[in-house]
Amino acid sequence: MERFIYLDNAATTKTAPEVVEAMLPYFTEKFGNPSSVYSFAAGNKEVISGQRDAIAEVLGAKGNEIYFTAGGSESDNWALKATAEAYADKGNHIITTKIEHHAILHTAEYLEKRGFEVTYLDVDEDGRISLDELKRAIRPATILISVMYANNEIGTIQPVREIGEIAHENGILFHTDAVQAFGQVPINVDECHIDMLSASGHKLNGPKGIGFLYIRKGVKIRSFVHGGAQERKRRAGTENVPGIVGLGTAVKRAAATMKERAEQERALRDYMIGRVMEEIPYCRLNGHKTERLPNNVNFSFRFVEGESLLIMLDGKGICASSGSACTSGSLDPSHVLLAIGLPHEIAHGSLRLTLGEETTKEEIDYVVDSLKEIVASLRNMSPLYEDFLKSSR
Repeated sequence: MERFIYLDNAATTKTAPEVVEAMLPYFTEKFGNPSSVYSFAAGNKEVISGQRDAIAEVLGAKGNEIYFTAGGSESDNWALKATAEAYADKGNHIITTKIEHHAILHTAEYLEKRGFEVTYLDVDEDGRISLDELKRAIRPATILISVMYANNEIGTIQPVREIGEIAHENGILFHTDAVQAFGQVPINVDECHIDMLSASGHKLNGPKGIGFLYIRKGVKIRSFVHGGAQERKRRAGTENVPGIVGLGTAVKRAAATMKERAEQERALRDYMIGRVMEEIPYCRLNGHKTERLPNNVNFSFRFVEGESLLIMLDGKGICASSGSACTSGSLDPSHVLLAIGLPHEIAHGSLRLTLGEETTKEEIDYVVDSLKEIVASLRNMSPLYEDFLKSSR
């Protein structure tokens, strides 16, 4: 393989060298269990507290509102399941959307089987919910609204501040899955009226297997893992000290570089969108044109099958995806693309490209040139495209 271009940063990111360097001592000379009483281990408890405070500062939160988890999926599960259990005496209704990550959707389905009622909000063609529809969906029994900050497939950013205002005006808890957004765009939990927020380390050049759930002080949420007093008795298990150090380092790094990085990625994103839309016919940009993550590009190409597109891109050294990494083995079209109104045959021809801090304009040009060649080649083999051309003459 002559070239290697990684454009699947929504799936995972490369762990930054300074993050790895910060983690290494906690695998070897600083390996103590933070729950132990002797000074050798007690130092690690202080290290964890410091990372907790650093992460909280980025969100405008307090250190004791950050709870470490194994990642975004666990945080999402915790937010929904523990809230449902803790507030069951108040109501049994939850509101979410049709384009959430499956960590939310499958957890919602789990709760439905246990007597809870879930409303799944529609989205418009850009992937944004209607605030009026949200208001109409609220019932006296509504205990939780869970809407992702930004979509992992099409990059659309939701009106989170307005959603939080609506939730709080009605005395309802508001959770947001910010796995894709945290570290990419500024987030303040007080300004957005967020009660719970999920995030994951490996989406922002941190390690895999570590994330956190922000839980606003005063939220009555139960323990998620039982067996010990860790995480203020809410999540048992020996703390992943190297992971926590890596996460904290990655968060501080992301916050420090966010503005410059976002401007760079946004410029390259818009350049790529412009070239593809102008040079490849019969394609569609998925997601909001402006209210989207700085690094996210998602196209649907008519008369092209997405899996073949990915295989041929891989042959040219380009890493991309057709949607969420968690459903990459599925033959079904993306639930997100179907929710924004795409028919199955067009949803199947979709491509997600997510840029990173090391992505260059030269790489973007190579990718677009390769796309033009591959899409043309696949269409030349498509009887549907041939029929379309005949009918258009």
